[in-house]
Amino acid sequence: MFILHDEVIPLRAGQKPDYRRDNPLTRLFGMIEQASFAAGREHYVFEDLQYLFPVSGMTLYGPAGNDSAILDPLIQDNKTDFQKQNLQSIYAADTQLIRGWVCAGDWSGPFLRVTYRAGLDSVLAHKARSVLSDSLLLYLKVGANAHGDLLRVPYDERSGRYALELWGWTGSVDDLRGRLDAKGRDALAQGELVADPALIRGGADFTREALDRQDVRTVAPDHALHPILPLHVEMAWADASGKVWDSLDGSNHQYEFNMKLRGWESFLSVGTSVNPHGGMGFLEYRNLLSNYGSFGNSGELGRTVEPWNFDAFGNKAATVRQEPFMAVDYMDLHVLHGHAAIGLHRHRDNQEAFMVLGDRAGLMVIGDWAQMPGRERCIEVRTLKPGHLALLKGGNLHGLINPSDQDLFLFMFGGYD
Repeated sequence: MFILHDEVIPLRAGQKPDYRRDNPLTRLFGMIEQASFAAGREHYVFEDLQYLFPVSGMTLYGPAGNDSAILDPLIQDNKTDFQKQNLQSIYAADTQLIRGWVCAGDWSGPFLRVTYRAGLDSVLAHKARSVLSDSLLLYLKVGANAHGDLLRVPYDERSGRYALELWGWTGSVDDLRGRLDAKGRDALAQGELVADPALIRGGADFTREALDRQDVRTVAPDHALHPILPLHVEMAWADASGKVWDSLDGSNHQYEFNMKLRGWESFLSVGTSVNPHGGMGFLEYRNLLSNYGSFGNSGELGRTVEPWNFDAFGNKAATVRQEPFMAVDYMDLHVLHGHAAIGLHRHRDNQEAFMVLGDRAGLMVIGDWAQMPGRERCIEVRTLKPGHLALLKGGNLHGLINPSDQDLFLFMFGGYD
C-alpha cells in the first residue's frame, strides 16, 4: 500500500512548466558530482558504481487541460496526459549510500559507502539542538548481516559529510594498507575506510563460465554486489554520545538497492543450446526476465494492482489483485542526443523497459515517487550499458541521462500510464 505525502503544483489550463529552470536532474547530477570516496579514483570501477539517494519529499506537477484541478495522484486517470507524471523538484534526505567494485592490487571486491549530512540542517543536529561533534555512531545491517557494535563514523572534511566506507577485504589490515594510495591510507588511519568482510560479503565468481546453467538467484545470495538480487540496508544514526538518534520513531531506516537491470553481465541464467529449435550449430542464451519454465513462479514480470491502479485492460477494482504478466501497449525506438535527458517522471500504473542499443551507455535513474512497504523512498542511479535493460514497476519514477556528446540509441516498451 502506498503512503502519499507529496506536494502537487497545480497549473492552469494551457500553462506549461519551465523544465529549463531548477530541473530535478540538475540537482541529481550535483549530488553525484559531489560524492567523494575514501581512496583514489584508480581503486574504483566507476562504470559499475550504484548511487542511492534517499529523498525526504518531492513535488509533482498537476495535470494539464481540463483535469488541472485533479491534484490527487490516485484519481488522475487520464492516460494520455503526461504532465501529471513529471517532477518539479526533489528534496534530498540526510543519508546517502554508494556501492560498487573496488580494487587493491590484484584483489577486487564489493564496497559500501554510507554518509550523513553535517551542519545544523540535518535531522540529527536538529534533534540534538547543537552542533554535532567530529564523529557519529551508526547501527548498520547489510542484508541479513548486522554489526555487533555501533560503528564510529568520522567527519570527512573533503565532502562536508560524516563518511564510512566498508570494503569486503578479507586479508590483514597491514596488507591492505600496503596496497592503498596515500589518500586511502589516511582514510584507513582516520577510520573512514574499514575492512569488514563479515558485513560486506563478497568472494563469489559471477563470470559467465562460473554460472553456466545455474539459477543465479541461488548463487551467493548474501553478496553485497549480487548482479540481480536487491541489497537491503538497515541503519540508524546517533550522535557521539549515543543519546540522540535519527531513526523512524524508534525504528531503523530501511533502504534498498533494487533497480532491475539485466543484460550481458546480469541475468537469471546462461547456457548454450546445441542445434537450437532444430537448427544448426550453437546458440548462447541469457534468461534476463522470465515467468516461464523453471522461473514460472518468479513474479518478475508481474505486478500488484492496487485499487487505484488500472489493470492491463484499463479497469479498476475495489480490491488488490495480481497480474502475473507484463502488458505491452507500445514499442518505441528513440535517439537521445548528446547531453540530453529524459526527465524524472512517475508511472502510477504500468511497467516499462529501457534498453540501450549501439555502443554508448546512459545513466539510468529509478526510484519510488511514493512510500512503498518495507523501504524508504530513494532515487537509485546506475550505468545502463549497451545491450542492457532496466525494468521499472508501477509506482516508480525514472529518467535516463546521456552524459556523452554522442547520440544514445534506446529501445523502449511497456504499457501506458
